[in-house]
Amino acid sequence: MQMQSFRLKSLVLAAGVALLACSGLASADPPSRVARIGYASGPISFSPAGENEWIQATLNRPLTTGDRLWADAGARAEIEVGGAMLRMNAGTYVSILNLDDRIVQLQLTQGTMNVRVRRLDADQVFEIDTPNLAFTVRQAGDYRISVDTEGNATEIVVRKGQGDVYGEGAAYRVDARQPYRFTGTGLRDYQNFSAPRADEFDRWSTDRDRGFDNSASARYVSQDVIGYQDLDANGTWRNDATYGNVWIPTRVAADWAPYRDGHWAWVDPWGWTWVDDAPWGFAVSHYGRWTNMRGTWGWVPGPVRTRAYYAPALVAFVGGSNFQISISSGNVGGVAWFPLGPREVYRPSYEVSRGYFERVNQSNTVVNTTVINNYYNNSNVTNVVYANRQVPGAVVAVPTTAFVQSAPVARAAIRVTPAMVASAPVVAVATVAPTQRSVLGFAAVSEKAPPARVFERPIVARTAVPAPTVGFAAQQQQLAAKPGKPLEENARREMKPVAVAPAPVVKVIAPNQIAPLTAIPPAAPAPRGTPPSATPGQGVAPAAQPQPPEQRGKPEQQGKPEQQGKPDARGEQRGQPVPAPQIAPPPAPAQRVMPTPVTPPQVAPPATPVTPMPPPDQRGKAQQPGKPEQQIKPEQQGKPEQQGKPDPRGEQRGQPVPAPQIAPPPAPAQRAMPTPVTPPQVAPPATPVAPM
Repeated sequence: MQMQSFRLKSLVLAAGVALLACSGLASADPPSRVARIGYASGPISFSPAGENEWIQATLNRPLTTGDRLWADAGARAEIEVGGAMLRMNAGTYVSILNLDDRIVQLQLTQGTMNVRVRRLDADQVFEIDTPNLAFTVRQAGDYRISVDTEGNATEIVVRKGQGDVYGEGAAYRVDARQPYRFTGTGLRDYQNFSAPRADEFDRWSTDRDRGFDNSASARYVSQDVIGYQDLDANGTWRNDATYGNVWIPTRVAADWAPYRDGHWAWVDPWGWTWVDDAPWGFAVSHYGRWTNMRGTWGWVPGPVRTRAYYAPALVAFVGGSNFQISISSGNVGGVAWFPLGPREVYRPSYEVSRGYFERVNQSNTVVNTTVINNYYNNSNVTNVVYANRQVPGAVVAVPTTAFVQSAPVARAAIRVTPAMVASAPVVAVATVAPTQRSVLGFAAVSEKAPPARVFERPIVARTAVPAPTVGFAAQQQQLAAKPGKPLEENARREMKPVAVAPAPVVKVIAPNQIAPLTAIPPAAPAPRGTPPSATPGQGVAPAAQPQPPEQRGKPEQQGKPEQQGKPDARGEQRGQPVPAPQIAPPPAPAQRVMPTPVTPPQVAPPATPVTPMPPPDQRGKAQQPGKPEQQIKPEQQGKPEQQGKPDPRGEQRGQPVPAPQIAPPPAPAQRAMPTPVTPPQVAPPATPVAPM
């Protein structure tokens, strides 16, 4: 009997654990941070995640995983995300591959982007993927990444900071000492060049950075609040005895109220999202709380030293699904809302965990934990007295059709009387199902969409990207069943898209292909005006292949000084200046002579692999005329020969030579020196001569 009781209790416990696990998966929390379009000049096109349409970009539009941006000719744009500023020059395409609390992963397939990383936590990843490589930022700093119009080459210019570049079978660390231009996808072909002079795009980016560096508002808000720097020129800070630091807007109409100048849009995974028209409207719409102080509106930020959590709109809705407003043609369905005040609890319309529910409130206002817990999963809390609900003009209402169509609220707003507001219930969700127009917003269709080749190019990625976002068409039926509530993450993942939007073509570097990081050898800057193809320091990175233990993890040897303190074959100390070798001038490009194939000497087949000869650009020892040929020692096998002097095998040194087939060495106890080979009689080394 006791055994049966024990088994029953075990089954109940297991079922409870499974239920909790399933509920946790069902209520996967959305990211606590987003990006935003902070500046747009010229034709900037935007395509929401999972959609095929391109529309004109809207200032302050929140951006998340799957969103795409295109800056056409003469355009510039600024994206603010996760402690970084991304500036797009004309002719630039950027897609957000992944954005959550841990990673910012971007796709850049054409154009130029200036990246200012203001901070980077130890557990965060900032990655930019291009057709040639994946670049990850290691430190706060300034970076310029460019991809040519054909997608064949990527330039990395680190002005301040440090980053890593990853390709197929190779990985390098780059810093401010040397810019590089990579072609291909394996990082084997690269050029180093002089750091480019600051152009107009760079100067504009620097001017924008000054607004962040000199912002007075940074002292009053959390560093995670996006758009706080725009508050400086559009309002003043004052210290209030009740709320502490409060920001007062100075460029608003006398009857202005929060959440009135803008429009509503449907943005997954948050649902109904407020998009403010004012350049400074992002921070005050998605963080903090609003209060009315004797007729003056003031914005109260959350705690300064707390990580801020983004919210789609910190408002409460009035009336529910049966709310009616009066227009000239009679009563119609309407949607009304007002801003939440300090210490009032925000209840998301999307499913979240208890931990998220606490953090999204505590990071945006000062509120008691017990009060927060009373609201979590409790829809029966109706005896709340909302401070702003009673403020004249605070409640904004529009017809339901205007709300759904993302119409500008200031034009469609309808005046509501205090009696209408007092008799209507307060709810957390605007019980309105979205339409396709809700996803795209009120902006017009863009006539400057990017060419298809720009977003169809394959890219190299260091980090795997999420599955493509399912568009609105696939969700529409389920969204209509529960008006105003976005679908849970698991439900979206199980859906099949109706209209397939072009997904990024990503080639993720497999873990077994990720090579150990290697420092690229620095090179002297090229003279001004030198084309990239003729830049000194041009080289080919070694192919990825197994290295002996004593060479693993060491920097590449190409173009670098020898190790200091160790004599080389010429007797000088390495690490000191070495006279340039006397090298015959190369033939003209139009008449370039290809190296003559050389037949290797016939020797016994090797029993073990032999290190191949290095490429021609790594040879260069000075010719020593008049000296007899020295016997080849074991420690010299595999080293470059002296340039321009025939070696014992009869080929001209300085040209590529196939690896000789060398007999296997004897046992260690009886190791013998290799037998010297008598060089054949060859012509003088003035011109290339085939071996006899």
